[in-house]
Formats: sequence, C-alpha cells, structure tokens
Amino acid sequence: MANLKISTLCLFFLLSASSLGSCLGDGVFIVAHKKVSLNKLRSGMERVSVTIDIYNRGSETAYDVSLTDDSWPHHIFDIAKGNFSKSWESLDAGSAVSHSFDLVSQVKGIFNGESAIIKFRVPTKAALQVAYSNPMLTLDVLADRPAEKKIDLRLLTKYGSLVTVISVVVTFVYLVATPSKSGSAKSGKKRR
Repeated sequence: MANLKISTLCLFFLLSASSLGSCLGDGVFIVAHKKVSLNKLRSGMERVSVTIDIYNRGSETAYDVSLTDDSWPHHIFDIAKGNFSKSWESLDAGSAVSHSFDLVSQVKGIFNGESAIIKFRVPTKAALQVAYSNPMLTLDVLADRPAEKKIDLRLLTKYGSLVTVISVVVTFVYLVATPSKSGSAKSGKKRR
C-alpha cells in the first residue's frame, strides 16, 4: 500500500511537471490535488465525496481557469451535490481554489478514476494550457469492510478520572500489603 502511495505521488509530480513544463517560463505553474473519500449511507448505497484543490505556484496570474472531472460513469454514479465542472475568472499567483461534489453509487465494484483536467489561459500564449490533477487511488465501492474499532471519547471523558483514581488506590494497596523483599530478608535473619 505504501508503494502504491509513493508511486502515485511520483506519477503526480511527473504529470504536473511534464504537462506544465512549457508554462514555467511564463510564470504560471498550476498544481491540482484530487481527494476522494467513501462513506456508506445505508445498505446498498455509498457516497463518494470528491474535492479538487487547484494551486497557482507560479509568479503570474492564470486566467479563464476551468476544471472538468467528468470521468465518472453515469451508469455507476449519480450526482448528489454539486457538478463535475467549475470555472474561475482568474487564479492569482500564490493562491488556491477548491471545488467539491458528491456522488452516490448503488453499484458494487472496483472503480479506477482518471485525473481531473484544468485548462487556463496565459496572457503570452494564444492557446489554452492544460494541467492534470493527481490520479485517484482505486475505489472499492460498496466493499465489505471490517468495522473499525474506535475509542469512544465520551466514555473516556466520563470514566477516565474514575479509572485513574481506582488505579492509584489499587497500586497503593498493593504496595502497602506486599512486604518488601529487603524487609522480609532482614526479619528472616533475626529469627535464626
């Protein structure tokens, strides 16, 4: 799993560098990060939350920035909130924008998504420039996952101090009730 994350990160940087290499001279450097999370709603349905963060790490403003992430098959995913695309008039140097949408799926299976596509205009070039987000990891929609064991913080705050007091009392009683080895050795020598 760690190797998959490392390879995904390397692929992300390679895609970003190769697709934006021509933009570096113009002072616009777009980096996009796509995050996807799964959340079971009820039996037979799962929500897929997608967030795409776009950063301009360059020294100049990008104009007519548009994001499209329509690689989600409509026969598997239904849009629940938001939409697959968003546009901004400009993205200043050093700033970031974010876009989120939620999908719902009732189809069980493994899904491999694609990168989101970001198009933008640089004042010194006539053609639109293109950047890609990182590709997402494989989604196992409606998979049977083992229940996670979580410590309930309410129980910890409710009974934590009681457990601490009982532990201190038990430790004190144990120390008082059990004779020390050095004391029992001395009393054994005196009896002989």
